[in-house]
Amino acid sequence: MDKDARLKSLTKLQFAVTQQDQDEPPFQNAYWNNTDDGIYVDIVSGEPLFSSKDQFDAGTGWASFTRPLEPDSVAYREVGGSFSDETQVRSRYADSFLGHVFEDGPEPTGLRYCTNSASLRFIPQDKLAQSGYGNYASLFEGDR
Repeated sequence: MDKDARLKSLTKLQFAVTQQDQDEPPFQNAYWNNTDDGIYVDIVSGEPLFSSKDQFDAGTGWASFTRPLEPDSVAYREVGGSFSDETQVRSRYADSFLGHVFEDGPEPTGLRYCTNSASLRFIPQDKLAQSGYGNYASLFEGDR
């Protein structure tokens, strides 16, 4: 991955979110209500982050997931907020800011990974193999 080249290709919003830890507006982003099957990858590095199998509507206006697709694909950073401490979620290799994790999600994890669409790229189920993510196609077998 040539991170510098990838960063130059980002929109202003994508750069502000991934590199400057900004949140995009709720309900005004690409994936807050996406119901298609597929996976979400880091917009900078392409590393696999989340699956639509773990996505749910938290009513917040951001894409929410119960867990990462690969446990080692995300890193956590504790940050002090205005009212309390928060746990940031970042991509492991590109160190892109993805959003936050909260302990108010549904079973089976009780977690809510609240993510910014601007930090993600969605790969639809039928495009996984041709996009280099064919090893995740089995997640969606039998869903047709």
